[in-house]
Formats: sequence, C-alpha cells, structure tokens
Amino acid sequence: MGQKDISEKILVDYNDVFADIVNVCVYDGEEVVKPDDLDNALVHAQYKAEDGKLHEEERDVAKYWKKENIAIAMYGIENQVKIDKNMPFRIMGYDGASYRGQLLDKRKNIVPVVSLVLYFGVDRRWNEYKSIKECITIPEGLDEYINDYKVHIIEVAWLTDEQLAMFKSDFGIVANFFVQKRKNKNYIPNDEREIEHVDAVLKLLAVMSGDHKYERVLYHKKKEVKTMCEVADRLFNQGKEEGIEEGRQEGIYSSVNMLRKLEKTDEEILSLITEEYNLDIEEAKKYL
Repeated sequence: MGQKDISEKILVDYNDVFADIVNVCVYDGEEVVKPDDLDNALVHAQYKAEDGKLHEEERDVAKYWKKENIAIAMYGIENQVKIDKNMPFRIMGYDGASYRGQLLDKRKNIVPVVSLVLYFGVDRRWNEYKSIKECITIPEGLDEYINDYKVHIIEVAWLTDEQLAMFKSDFGIVANFFVQKRKNKNYIPNDEREIEHVDAVLKLLAVMSGDHKYERVLYHKKKEVKTMCEVADRLFNQGKEEGIEEGRQEGIYSSVNMLRKLEKTDEEILSLITEEYNLDIEEAKKYL
C-alpha cells in the first residue's frame, strides 16, 4: 500500500473519528454509535473476473457496529479527493464483497452494510451520477428488472455550519479546514480546538489538499503542535527560515560566480567561501 493511501485512511480508522463521522452523516449528530462499539472488519476481498484470474479489491476503512458484543451493522467509509463517475459501481463492489465475506464466514445473521464516501474536493461539487441506473442506458421494458444501487456522497467542503458544529472529534477540525478552503483559497488555519490525533490529521490534510507543507510541520525540530493556529505559526516560521536560507544560498552562488570571473582557481574559491560563509569543505564543494 502506498504512503498516500495509508495517510488517507489512518485518521478515519480511529474509532472516535469513525463513530463521529457516522453519527453526524447518518444520525444528524445524535451519538448513536459509540467508539467502543466498533470492531475492525476486513477491507480486502478477492474475486475471479471474466479473465479467469483472481483479483483483489480493497476498501478504505470498514468496521462492525456491535451491541452487547453482537454485530448489528457494518459501516464502510471511502475517502475521495477526485470525482469518480464509476463510484456507484465501486461501492456496489465493496458492499457486495462485504456481504460475500459474511457468507464465507458462515455468519448466522447477515448484517446490513452502509457505505459513505467522503469527498474532499473544494473546486467543484460532486457532479457525477450517484446511482447505477443513472450511469447506464436501460433498454425499453427492462427498468423494473434492473436493481438500482445508490451511493451516499458527503461533500465535506460544503457541510453547513450546523453540521460542522455536530462533530466532536478531530474530523470537525478537518471538515472546517476544507469548508474554509472552499470559501477562501488563501485561508490561513485559525482553529483553536486541540487536535487529538495530530500526526493523522496533518497527513490527511497534506494528501487531500495536495499541500504537503502540512505534513512537513511534523518533522520540525520544535515541540509538537496542538492546534491549527499553532500549525499556521509553524508554517510561517518555516517559511521565514526557508527564505533566509534561500537568500544565503543565492549569496554564496553569487560569490562563486564573481570569483570565477576574477579567474580564481577552485582551491582559492573554496578557501574564500568556507571562511566567508562558515562552510565545511564538502558543503562548499556543492556550490562549485
């Protein structure tokens, strides 16, 4: 699995975040699903295609919802940064695999499967079809014989203020980030809520926004950030440091070019720039 795929899934895989998303998106904010009532379900499934070969499909995150240790439903959550016209077919495949897995496990009671698609796009709303019948051309007389299959798309960047207020986990911070990014491309994070899963939140923001400076905050030498306000401060300071370093490097290159015009030898140039810019020999050689 690629690093991008892992970063997409790790935050949602936390039970408190997963339950929070389900409660807001399915139950309008009512705390119906508790984090302790969730157990991980298999996300890998194999199937034999028309070519006769065995293929594998993998959904992002899936969990059984249990009451008194008895499974009563399975929830699946898919992360999507791009609009996919084939999403109804994909979700039908994932859900079918989940039902097939329950049959193979010889479950006495097959539980219903509910799938949610979190769409993180900020440039445009989900404008593709959300059901199988919308995607296909149905010959006359066959409509009643063809089963439809619908997908539930959650357009994160278009959540309302009321919906944002319902979130109790880190996903509320993530959702607010994308809502504000949609409204203002130059939005500077100013959310003062404390982040529980800092690493997972910043990696998800980096992948879903395509801006990897949020992930680089994690590898800074200073202490860990706790809020998006602190993330913004860290990014500002890093930008300053990078600007200073970039200016320093430009100064060294300018000095090397000037010394070459003065027909100084490489040895003379190395001696002069190591002393002037406090460089060791190996580092100085890079500028030649």
